[in-house]
Formats: sequence, structure tokens, C-alpha cells
Amino acid sequence: MIPLPLTAPPGVVTADVLASDLGCFPTLEEYVPLVSAFKDDGFEMCVDLCGVDYLEHLDRPMPDFVIPTRFEIVVNLLSLSKKQRVRIRVQAGNNDPTVDTLFDLYPGTEAMEREAFDLYGVLFNGHPDLTRILMPEDWEGHPLRKDYAVGKIPVQFKEAPGPR
Repeated sequence: MIPLPLTAPPGVVTADVLASDLGCFPTLEEYVPLVSAFKDDGFEMCVDLCGVDYLEHLDRPMPDFVIPTRFEIVVNLLSLSKKQRVRIRVQAGNNDPTVDTLFDLYPGTEAMEREAFDLYGVLFNGHPDLTRILMPEDWEGHPLRKDYAVGKIPVQFKEAPGPR
């Protein structure tokens, strides 16, 4: 079976991306409907969802009509039956990054969205349990943000064992 060329719905900005058959750059309003359209078209698996902080690369190359923001959510969808991959890159905002959840479409994104929230501070509207997943609940800040202050945590060593 030779897969047909992959296309996005009309109006969605697309571009060539590495390690994917199609790259899409939807607006925040197009994001969930686009993912839903791909799911209905046979993309049965969301293999990855992650956050990116482009604090020092706000001038990165983007397709025409896409306004880059500091934070971006990257979603990789896979169709095993069609042998195709789609990468979706949605601009999440600058100071208070927020996107809608994909939990209703792909329940497996629950932990991935919590990780993006925990480490980058991206809020996911409609998420059923948007709590920290890696850091302690009382941790202040989001440690993978580029402007997160690198602190010093004292390391405690055990006393070295004597000769054997």
C-alpha cells in the first residue's frame, strides 16, 4: 500500500518538517478541530505532546502567516494503517501560555499535558487533572523555562566507607 499525499484542511498553514510527512501550524482556534480531523482520518495514535520555550529564538524561521510566540506545543500524530506521521506546532503564547486540552480526543495525552504544565507552565483548558507530575506540589516555578533561575541545592554525601 502506497500512502496518498497527506494534506491538512483548507486554511491551515503547512510546511515541510523533519521526520514527518506533514507539518501543520494551526492557530489556537484551529488546534483542536485540526487534531480531531486527523483522528477522524485515521490517525489513531498521539505519540508525543511536548512544550518548547523559544525565549532566545523568537526570530526563528516560521511559515508565512505564522506569528511565533515564546511557547509552543508540539504534537506528533501517527497513523499505523496509513504509515504516515503528522507534526502539529501550535503557538501557545508569550507570558501565560494556554491551549485547549486534547484529552477528550486522545486520553493518553493526560500525562504529557501535565508534564508540559509542570515543566513549562503551559495551561491546558479543560484538562481533568492539571497538577504537577514530576516536581513536588510545593515547587515554585517551572524548571524548563529558559528564564528559570538556576539555584543551588546542597548535595549531601554519605561518609566514604573505610578500606575493605
